[in-house]
Amino acid sequence: MGTTTSKLDFIIAGTQKSGTSVLTYYLNQHPAIAMAHKEEAHLLVQPRRHFFDNEAMFASGNINYDLLHRDVPLTAQTLVTGTCTPVYTYWKPAMQRIHDYNPSIKLIILLRNPIDRAFSHWNMQRDRKLDSLDFLEAVKQEENRAREVYPLQLRKFSYVERGFYSEQMERVFKFFPREQVLVIKFDDLRRDYRAVTDRIFNFLGVPPFPRLKTREENVILYARRMTQSEREYLFSIFENDIAKLENLLCWDCSDWKPD
Repeated sequence: MGTTTSKLDFIIAGTQKSGTSVLTYYLNQHPAIAMAHKEEAHLLVQPRRHFFDNEAMFASGNINYDLLHRDVPLTAQTLVTGTCTPVYTYWKPAMQRIHDYNPSIKLIILLRNPIDRAFSHWNMQRDRKLDSLDFLEAVKQEENRAREVYPLQLRKFSYVERGFYSEQMERVFKFFPREQVLVIKFDDLRRDYRAVTDRIFNFLGVPPFPRLKTREENVILYARRMTQSEREYLFSIFENDIAKLENLLCWDCSDWKPD
């Protein structure tokens, strides 16, 4: 087969620091799945990966969907094509843009305890020397930082905002029927990746693939552990949203609550 595809069949659309890289690693092993890009990349480094959150491109009206399809490694065995850009659930205009591109596309969304996700996100930015603030101070300064980039959304320091999942999922379901959306708990992927990937293969309509090679999730050594008081403070921020998410997805998220 050639090296281009007419339209992508699926996107791993969320969420950052929730296992999307390791999931991409697993899906890339399936001979019937061709993914456009193997790893996440920043907008400025690889604009094809950050397509539906590229505000400059959409503002210009010069939207070249061929960028999405370049370098997709198609073979005679390929049945479905996809990509992974976990900012899309967070980025408010992205779902409508994805729907305009392909209303039949399937979305895979990984959700992690938003408290742990926020701490992992901050730790990544600290490790990259992009954030000098301590965790709790960074959380408290997030609204001020967001005002500095308004009307755009905050990218680097959106530790809390990215964890309001109910609003994001409501936006997803506004544009896509539930049968086109597979939402997975990060902890389930860590606990039993084979069961989760079997669900995903079935969702994508490809045969089972039992010969997956394992890989540890990307690990960045934390400078310190989150304190109990920090965890409780974050839970007070997320508590109402978690309850909404439980109702929306019929989930039990009691394991996200502080001990």
